[in-house]
Amino acid sequence: MKYFIRYGEIGIKSPKIRRKFENKLINNIQTELKCEFENDQGRITLITDETNEKVEDVLNRVFGIVSYSPISETETDKEKISELIETEIKKVIDENKFNPEKDSFAVKCRRVGEHDFSSQEMAGYCGSVVVKLTNAKVNLSNPDFTLYVEVRKNRTYIYTEKIQGLGGLPVGSQGRVVCLISGGIDSPVAAYNMLKRGCAVTLLHCDNYPFTTGTIEKVKKQAKNLERYSLGSEVKLYTIKLGQYLEFIQGQTPPRMTCVLCKSGMYQSAAYLAKKEGANAVVDGSSIGQVASQTLNNIEAARYHCRMPIFSPLISLDKIEIEAIGKKMGSYEVSILPDSGCGAVPKYPETHADLELVKTIVEDIDQKSALEEIYETITRIDLE
Repeated sequence: MKYFIRYGEIGIKSPKIRRKFENKLINNIQTELKCEFENDQGRITLITDETNEKVEDVLNRVFGIVSYSPISETETDKEKISELIETEIKKVIDENKFNPEKDSFAVKCRRVGEHDFSSQEMAGYCGSVVVKLTNAKVNLSNPDFTLYVEVRKNRTYIYTEKIQGLGGLPVGSQGRVVCLISGGIDSPVAAYNMLKRGCAVTLLHCDNYPFTTGTIEKVKKQAKNLERYSLGSEVKLYTIKLGQYLEFIQGQTPPRMTCVLCKSGMYQSAAYLAKKEGANAVVDGSSIGQVASQTLNNIEAARYHCRMPIFSPLISLDKIEIEAIGKKMGSYEVSILPDSGCGAVPKYPETHADLELVKTIVEDIDQKSALEEIYETITRIDLE
């Protein structure tokens, strides 16, 4: 079976960069699918003996694919094309994808190479074949069903559907980032969105024991789910015993500052791991105003001491939008499993942290030394 694979923004790259991205996309697909490829003037054709179900399962999880289509092919000869159209139309009728008695149709034709006919002429010919076979009505502006014809030199391809892909860029084409991941809804969605932008991800879970319990198994499930979308790049999971740091700041700082200083410690821990991993940025699931630590003042204060770019791909999304992505990617059902919550959150957390006060507190408690002690607790978690 053959499939056309379509990409989007990869096509606007320079020829050299486009080839690099195309090769990365192809390599990512081949990590889970036994297949070969033809790449002709920006048209990637996948060739495989795998089942349609297996192919669709894989292609639906590969970032960089805008859409794909199972195709049938024949010689660029009108009689051969007519025979193939009859076969394909009978098939879609049998599969209830096209009902000529009530559905209108259109033919869209694309042509590459030199021929003795135009794309419009070929579309008209193919349309006449469908009308003769089915007597269906033609509607070029808003058809119920579309037959796609692509003529490339001496070969002609027919397909009847364009299956939407995930879009984005091939995973691994943009380097690696360290994503903070909790047992909640937002952080796995943030990591997913970074995969969509072509970044490989390393996950860091901050274990806040004794203030939280029961989250590590949820996080492992989230990591394994993210692996499904990270074809071609390994998803790594680490934990750090941040609870030791939390106990320290609770004994040294005003209670209302706990969340701001905790998040500050998380960012710096992620930046430390990023340097070890050769990663270029830290990622979290912040959304402005969603919780106390995510007001603009608190975001500024918590990030001030982290000397690495921090990306928050969900920053402008509301909870409903984030949950919708979580449901689509398969993380939501795990995120809502019960856990203990965080027992370190104060009754009245600071919502408008003063940066100068935070800088003073950080210096007074020697935050740097306190964090350096817990960096030694960073541990790789096996996902098998």
